[in-house]
Amino acid sequence: MAELREVQISEENPLLSGQETAKEHSIETPYGVLHVTIHGAPKGKRPIILTYHDVGLNHKSCFDNLFQNEDMQEVIKNFVVCHIDAPGQEEGAPVFPVGYQYPSLDQLADMIPCVMQFFNFRSIIGIGVGAGAYILSRYTLNYPNSVEGLVLINMDPNAKGWIDWAAHKLTGLTSSMTDMVVTHLFSQDEIYNNTELVQRYRHAIANSTNLANIQLYWNSFNSRRDLNIERETETLKCPVMLVVGDQGPHEDATVECNTKLDPTQTSFLKMADSGGLPQVTQPGKLTEAFKYFVQGMGYMPSACMTRLSRSRTTSLSSATSMDGTRSRSRTLSQGSEAGHVPTSTSQTMEVSC
Repeated sequence: MAELREVQISEENPLLSGQETAKEHSIETPYGVLHVTIHGAPKGKRPIILTYHDVGLNHKSCFDNLFQNEDMQEVIKNFVVCHIDAPGQEEGAPVFPVGYQYPSLDQLADMIPCVMQFFNFRSIIGIGVGAGAYILSRYTLNYPNSVEGLVLINMDPNAKGWIDWAAHKLTGLTSSMTDMVVTHLFSQDEIYNNTELVQRYRHAIANSTNLANIQLYWNSFNSRRDLNIERETETLKCPVMLVVGDQGPHEDATVECNTKLDPTQTSFLKMADSGGLPQVTQPGKLTEAFKYFVQGMGYMPSACMTRLSRSRTTSLSSATSMDGTRSRSRTLSQGSEAGHVPTSTSQTMEVSC
């Protein structure tokens, strides 16, 4: 691994009013400089929570609603949080020069060990959205011993097929960069209804000072290769929680991803009344599901639960099999042992609270 050095440390900025400050770092890697934001101090041998954002977003626009949610503060007190911005995607990032060779998604995954080494992190619980979910999955396949769990939102493990590639090229001729990214982030219904959320994100992308950098990340995402994971051969070995909104644009891809993962290690959370950005629109529900997830790994056994304990239905096992058959449903209540989600079978949680 190339020698690491911190090329810049900015002033500390508060992540949450009244909470510990977040420290921003720029870390040099063999494929470029990463902007990294750290919140909290090391908690013994616990893993850190490491996040990676989707195309068109940065760690703030992707994750602030989730990590500033009141219910998430209990989690933040128990784990260090490390937000990674893909190169050139952070707020105020300078535009890359013409001809700059942006890293592939595989190379972006190979930049993460530099962050781990720089801060002497031993292991992570990853939270990734879209392109970020793919990057964290690739990292996990390459460095399985450093990943204790993954939360993958809007996960697509496949490369673009020829039809998708041709459609993408045609769309690029007739649509603006902003329109293409918005179509990736939101469902057609959300865009048609022109919700306040869609308007806000469209405006932020269109008026970004580094729109050219966003296009480079977008191009890398659309040039990704297949993860080549299969349930019966090579797949993710750690506990995984797949998350998708039931009204989002990535439900089919996430369902297909579920069929490629170990059913004894995977939970599939389909969030009711949620669109393309469930971590933004449903942060409280996702926080509660995350608490159950980390409890299943032995952390935060006394975490406070409020929402899912009242109305969380889990469809077990074959709900995710290729033949589409389903076993009987089982309702989990707050009285379930230690609040843990059973891990002996694949779980599909449809949250409607």
